[in-house]
Amino acid sequence: MQADTTEAVWLESKREFSLSELVELSGVPEQVLRELVDYGALVPTNPRAAPWTFAAGFVVVVRTARRLREDLELEPQALALALTLVERIRELETELCLLRAQLPRRSP
Repeated sequence: MQADTTEAVWLESKREFSLSELVELSGVPEQVLRELVDYGALVPTNPRAAPWTFAAGFVVVVRTARRLREDLELEPQALALALTLVERIRELETELCLLRAQLPRRSP
């Protein structure tokens, strides 16, 4: 049995990470991350600035990308689509929770 080791990273909302830091934190090759930027799954803070930096939330995205890539053996284009769908599901779940919180409470 192989233990899954995960490094914890404190994500400050204002923190940004470079492309090389995302590679280090995720284990996803730089070329794949660049393709994910090309497909719109990763969005640099300023796409025209060099070098690229990314908001802290993208650490979670690239770690998800690594798991999807390893588990499903996805090519970058399919990986970008999967990441987009995962993000949309997260948005819808958040919206659903907010809507449920607005419903009147039922008595048992």
